[in-house]
Amino acid sequence: MKTAANNTEIVRYANNTSLQGVDKNNINALKVANREGVMIGKEYVPALNIAEARSSQAVITWKQAVSTFIVNSNTKPSSRLLYTRTLKLFFEWAQAEGLSIPSLTGTDVLSYMDYLKLQGKTSLTICSYLTSLRSFYEWAEREKLYPNIVKGVSSPKRKNKFVKQHLTDGKSGELLQHFQERSLRDYAIVNLILRTGLRTIEVVRADVGDITYRSYEDKEGKEVMRRVLRVWGKGKEEKDDYVILTDKAFNPLKAYLSTRPKAKETEPLFVSDCYAVRGERLSTRTISSICKSGLIAIGLDSSEYTAHSLRHTTATTILKHGGSREDVQEALRHSSINTSEIYIESIKDESRLERCVVSLIDEAF
Repeated sequence: MKTAANNTEIVRYANNTSLQGVDKNNINALKVANREGVMIGKEYVPALNIAEARSSQAVITWKQAVSTFIVNSNTKPSSRLLYTRTLKLFFEWAQAEGLSIPSLTGTDVLSYMDYLKLQGKTSLTICSYLTSLRSFYEWAEREKLYPNIVKGVSSPKRKNKFVKQHLTDGKSGELLQHFQERSLRDYAIVNLILRTGLRTIEVVRADVGDITYRSYEDKEGKEVMRRVLRVWGKGKEEKDDYVILTDKAFNPLKAYLSTRPKAKETEPLFVSDCYAVRGERLSTRTISSICKSGLIAIGLDSSEYTAHSLRHTTATTILKHGGSREDVQEALRHSSINTSEIYIESIKDESRLERCVVSLIDEAF
């Protein structure tokens, strides 16, 4: 049975040995004879009743501990999957190093962080892995399974710079012109992202019926209608936000939807035109590929330019044309002003390159 709320597949285990017709690799939580558990790799691991396990003095393995932690965690399905994967990697690393799981210390956590760095993991990724460990060991300490070995371990400092670059006004215009001459759909997608700062997942989740209106009262007390697109944001469970659709943002959408006159409100805003999957919702990979192909076409063939660069461009364009960091926060729907603050650094970099103060030396001699 699939639940609409979390898209997690719950099945009843008939004989404790077979899960026929179920993709084990994609299962996060299973119900087995009134007991839940999780898939750790390709192995189903039932969760434990900690009190019963303690009273029986049974040895609790790290897999059982992780399964019990996941089942009892009040988190989104995507977070459960992340926790399961990252905790599995940590404990498998510890075993490969010949370490005793119950005897692990904070020093071992630091060694693991060093190992991740050697593997080429970014500070952002390492922080994510460390967050999983913190959550698990805080829970494990409360349940008196393991001491909290992550307590006091600092997260690696993240560079306050963009990995992805933004586009200049000129390049943004080139990108739009490139798609305008080739595809109504792709032009509408790229134009929408540039003018609203939507994430690719938010574009994917949009339906035709999400284009609607919201009203406000102007200074004279008159009701004014604004066209908006309802947004199912990153990490959200529903469409509880929106972006404003100016005429320049909406008109390409209107032109594209005119090619789908029978599209229902519940249908995806953007659909595939490939024969095998015609009419189906686009994936984030497809939208990223569309954006990347356009960036390459206008000469931005670098790993620093991706679909997410378009969202960065929305922010930097607002700032360059007189907007404030609060305006960026509002447009990109950041929960923290600190997130919006980092775009100012990107503007400073562009200004530094434009001014090129060292050219003053060339004028001197």
